[in-house]
Amino acid sequence: MESKYNYFKRDISWLSFNYRVLLEALDERLPLYERINFISIYSSNLEEFYKIRVADHKAVASGATESDEETVQSARELVEEINKEVTRQLDDRVRIYEQKILPALRKNHIIFYQDNHVEPFHQQFIKDFFREEIFPYLQPVPVSKDKIVSFLRDNRLYLAIRVYPKKEEKNKGEEPKENIEKYTGECINERNDGEGIKVGMEAARPNVTDLRQPLYFVMKQPYAKVPRFIELPSREKNHYLMFTEDIIKANLNLIFPGYDVDSSYCIKISRDADILIDDTASSADLVAQLKKKVKKRKIGDVCRFVYDRAMPSEFLDFLVDAFRIQRDELVPGDKHLNLEDLRHLPNPNKSLHSLEKPKPMKLTVLDEKESIFNYVAQKDLLLYYPYHSFEHFIHFLYEAVHNPETREIMVTQYRVAENSAVINTLIAAAQNGKKVTVFVELKARFDEENNLATAEMMQAAGIKIIYSIPGLKVHAKVALIRRRGLNGEKIPSYAYISTGNFNEKTATLYADCGLFTCRKEIVADLYNLFRTLQGKEDPKFTTLLVARFNLIPELNRLIDREISLADEGKQGRIILKMNALQDPTMIDRLYEASEHGVQIDLIVRGICCLIPGQSYSRNIRVTRIVDSFLEHARIWYFGNDGTPKVFMGSPDWMRRNLYRRIEAITPVLASDLRDSLIEMLNIQLADNQKACWVDDKLQNIFKKRTPGTPAVRAQYTFYDWLNKTNS
Repeated sequence: MESKYNYFKRDISWLSFNYRVLLEALDERLPLYERINFISIYSSNLEEFYKIRVADHKAVASGATESDEETVQSARELVEEINKEVTRQLDDRVRIYEQKILPALRKNHIIFYQDNHVEPFHQQFIKDFFREEIFPYLQPVPVSKDKIVSFLRDNRLYLAIRVYPKKEEKNKGEEPKENIEKYTGECINERNDGEGIKVGMEAARPNVTDLRQPLYFVMKQPYAKVPRFIELPSREKNHYLMFTEDIIKANLNLIFPGYDVDSSYCIKISRDADILIDDTASSADLVAQLKKKVKKRKIGDVCRFVYDRAMPSEFLDFLVDAFRIQRDELVPGDKHLNLEDLRHLPNPNKSLHSLEKPKPMKLTVLDEKESIFNYVAQKDLLLYYPYHSFEHFIHFLYEAVHNPETREIMVTQYRVAENSAVINTLIAAAQNGKKVTVFVELKARFDEENNLATAEMMQAAGIKIIYSIPGLKVHAKVALIRRRGLNGEKIPSYAYISTGNFNEKTATLYADCGLFTCRKEIVADLYNLFRTLQGKEDPKFTTLLVARFNLIPELNRLIDREISLADEGKQGRIILKMNALQDPTMIDRLYEASEHGVQIDLIVRGICCLIPGQSYSRNIRVTRIVDSFLEHARIWYFGNDGTPKVFMGSPDWMRRNLYRRIEAITPVLASDLRDSLIEMLNIQLADNQKACWVDDKLQNIFKKRTPGTPAVRAQYTFYDWLNKTNS
């Protein structure tokens, strides 16, 4: 039966979120380099989006794969809609970059050359720098529609160059005497291993019947050898920067002696980075598959071809034919591509201040008591990252390593930092004679190789490794310290449930929270969850909510309770904070609750397929917050007639989280900790600096500060609140 409700398209909604990220570059209250960084984040997000989401839709559109969710035609239409919206956004990115960022740099005495105009006092420096630092690494490769089979590497910048033989070198009945052999033959007969181009001398020779026919070349930018941005000598108060590709363009005549260089433009390819594996395979087979397939990620099918929009149509047509690009893969870009590199832009003006972000604080109660074990044995503990220091969790593991009563440490691993302190501590525990069990999710996208490497390292240290469950991802972020007295008596064990990964690096960038508790019912449920991950039993959970077991029934019961309260004339109230809301079944439940008068606030950072402003969603408001830290916590509030129920954990309300993953969420039972989560939700809803409404057209409508009310910037306001209560 067709639903009476409507929904935003998932990927169009995500583009709305990413556009909100781009809008941070317009905020003149932010330090300049923070604004530049948001352009970088926007660009990096978009690159991954094409590698995964658009690549999936293109596979369906081409008939290469089948989908239960879309047809060939609907996939084609969606790719077209995505490209249209991305083109619109990239137009805005160009305007923001050229009309806001570059003038702001100039105002701060940083001249960032963008065109052919270079001050006379820099011209010799640029020529010398090119000859000494760049030229040795350049390798122009000829392009022909018929005789050269080319492979462009994923996400690498290339210059596409068009040249003509010089007229004055034309002699009767002779070929031109240009030294093209320097750039062909052995020089460009690269390995045909997916990273180079196999060519021969014949393909590179000019057309002798018409010596003014254009010749085309591509040249990979040597960023492994030369930085993307070059600092030029300062002059008086001014500092100067230049893209490496612009230095190359300024010296193309030195690369092509005997030719007139007509023009050059940046191009890049994005390739399908998704890994298709047999999800029903055994752990050993899965490991073997991943080791093999992650190596092929860089040679996947083309999902977009990005080009300088100033490129003439006949130049573009030639490249499209030569590289066998489909028209729906074309995405016009700016003169300078890969602007995710802007995060590395040098800051030669040391007077430019950086953003003073909240620094992680250590809890004074833990400093006094020293032992987290002793504290949590008496009282639940809730940490908010990055406002609280992740070192507390490392210390928690460290205590487990050295506590003689620790019997076993059990942890899930989804994404961990390289050279992880968490992993090193677990290895120390195993070497100290503790039993350590780690569930490693191999299918964490883009972290497969890191997870494999850390798993093998842990296994070599004596840690028991449990790999991915066939057909499922384990996304729960949980740890369990099982203890027993030295004489066999029962003593408290410890459970930890988090909204974020055990990753000390992202814990300084992502806004998450983690709960420590000794409550027996939660400890028992968590132990049952780990036994389930080992395939040992069909569990029963009394307190934890676990996706694919008791989560959906309990969510329905909680929503039904708020509906019944509203029907009785009481206040029905729901606040849901998460990264993404996409599952139509749960969206329908929220629509239904709204129709009954339940007041619903959604704080959704990314994808939100629920459409506000409809007759059936008139009581639902959608807030989006983008600020210094990436909002990552999942917190759910149900009013319950004045005795609120609050939950926190790992799942978003997406189909994959609710039905195809193992997720864990816990009720927060300590009243003071529950109140602190409610305080955070209220502060976020009051944000009038970085919060937007998402309207029924997916526009980001900034919330305005009411005259006479205080400015509320949620992340900073909440940090101040935590700081005041840290006593």
